[in-house]
Amino acid sequence: VQLAESGGGLAQPGGSLRLSCAASGFIFGDYSMSWARQAPGKGFEWVAAIKDDGDEIFYGDSVKGRFTISRDDAESTLYLQMNNLEPEDTGVYLCNARGVYWGQGTQVTVSS
Repeated sequence: VQLAESGGGLAQPGGSLRLSCAASGFIFGDYSMSWARQAPGKGFEWVAAIKDDGDEIFYGDSVKGRFTISRDDAESTLYLQMNNLEPEDTGVYLCNARGVYWGQGTQVTVSS
């Protein structure tokens, strides 16, 4: 099983980034997927989740209206579109499959 995040980097406040999580080794379409983040000196924070059928989507209060989670089951890939980024969005972003499988994370830094 592998979850490989990509797309992180440096963005200015108000900017955008799109994260991807490529999955392999399990039946991606059978799993609810989510993104979480860990900021320096802060605890673990859940960001967004999408059910296996894609019909139900949930967001953390701090990202609601700015981030969009989506999935492409044919490509076994999870996405996180992040708009209007804020410095508080800085952290390591990790994707996970039903809380069972986790990626290594991708760093997002929002700074001017």
